[in-house]
Amino acid sequence: MDAINKKEEILKLIAEKSVHKQKVYDSTFLTFQKIKKVLHSIDNDLNESISGIDKRVRLEYKDQGDFEAQLKIAGDLLVFSMHTNAFEFDRNHPVWSLSYVKNNPMNTVCGMISIYNFLDDSFRYGRLDDLGYLIARIFVNRDHFYFVEGKRQMGYWCNNFGTAQIDEDTLRDIIFSSVQYALEFDLLVPPYDNVKIVSVAQMNSKIESSRIQTGKRLGFTFNSDDVS
Repeated sequence: MDAINKKEEILKLIAEKSVHKQKVYDSTFLTFQKIKKVLHSIDNDLNESISGIDKRVRLEYKDQGDFEAQLKIAGDLLVFSMHTNAFEFDRNHPVWSLSYVKNNPMNTVCGMISIYNFLDDSFRYGRLDDLGYLIARIFVNRDHFYFVEGKRQMGYWCNNFGTAQIDEDTLRDIIFSSVQYALEFDLLVPPYDNVKIVSVAQMNSKIESSRIQTGKRLGFTFNSDDVS
C-alpha cells in the first residue's frame, strides 16, 4: 500500500471509528450524569422512608467528580465508576449473536460503568488492603442502547441490547438491585487458617485503625455469577 492509500485509510479510520468512539463517550458520560441524579434522588427518598428506625442506619450520596460517585447504605458502600475509554467485545461474547449487532458491528462499541461493593469501614478507617467486589457493569453504546452484566440477582443480560435505550427508570431499577444485592451479601468470618498468623506490623495497624485485611468473602471462593 503506497503512502497516498495509507493516508486515505487513516483519514477514513479517524472519520469513522475515532468519531464513533467519541460519540460513545458522550453517550456514556450522559448516562453517568443520570446515574448521579438517580442516586441523589434515592438517597433522599430512602432516608425519608427509614427515618425513625435508627439514626446510624442511613444512606449518604457523594459526588466524587466527573467519573465516580458513591452511595453509602448502612455499613456498605457502592462505588459507581465510569471508564473514560470505549470498549469492544471479544468474538466469543454472546452480544455478537444479536441481529442488532450483525446488522452493524460498530453497535458493539460501548462505554462501561462499573458498580463495586465495598465495606464503608474500609474507606472510613483507611484500610487500603481491603477488598471490594464488582457486582455489575453497565454497557452503553453511541445510540444509548445498553445491557448489564452482573450477578444473577441483577436480572439483566444482553438480550435486550438494541431494543431499549437506557433511561432514569432503568437506572433506578439497576441501582435498587445493586443496593439489595449489597445488603444481602453478608460479611463472613474468614477461615481460621487464613488469620491464625499475624505480624507485629499488622497488629500495630489493627490497634491503630483496624487495618487487618477485610472483605466480604476474604479467603473464600467468589464465583462470577453468585456468592459461594
